[in-house]
Amino acid sequence: MLGYLQTIGEQFDWGGLLFALQRVLGVLVCLTIHETCHGLAAYALGDPTAKQMHRLSFNPLHHIDWMGLASMFICGFGWAKPVPVDMRYFKNPKAGMAATALAGPISNFLLAFVMLFLASLIYQAEQVGAVMVWVFYFLQTTAMLSIGLGLFNLLPIPPLDGSKVLFSLLPERAYYTLMRYERFGMLALLLLVWLDVGGGLLSQGIEAVFLWMAGLFFGH
Repeated sequence: MLGYLQTIGEQFDWGGLLFALQRVLGVLVCLTIHETCHGLAAYALGDPTAKQMHRLSFNPLHHIDWMGLASMFICGFGWAKPVPVDMRYFKNPKAGMAATALAGPISNFLLAFVMLFLASLIYQAEQVGAVMVWVFYFLQTTAMLSIGLGLFNLLPIPPLDGSKVLFSLLPERAYYTLMRYERFGMLALLLLVWLDVGGGLLSQGIEAVFLWMAGLFFGH
């Protein structure tokens, strides 16, 4: 029996498991930072809704949308459960909503910078063990996923963050009409993800931004 278990252990794809763990942890970090920063931005602008609903939290379970998590894990871009925002608290509702929306993608790009900076420190070390090698690739994976989440959410498709920024430029009547029906945009978004429409172009954008950021720390 012991020999049988030893054989299974030897044949098991531990490398694949560790790679999957990197992606799962990376996705949770990216989504949590993204949504928490939405809530923090809204709170800074006077809206206490996210705080009252316990969404100013770094606990990933408070933010997970399981379909968005699956998309993030499989495709490299996805979404989390939206942070509740009551724009009536903002002095300028449209501008406040746009700023709150932008906080998510900006936090993801900043997170990618931090991850790559930390990875560069490991890269510059003279000697690293197996654990630090895993951490190095985890940091790079998280940076790539974070860039993907940031760029994906900048798309001007409701209910993604980019739509809230774009809509803020519209006249009041058009703005509030579109905001009222933005939930239907989710159906279109899911269809686009399922059909992989524009996925190749988005992947190229993610790779380009990643290589640019990595070049700042690792050289060309």
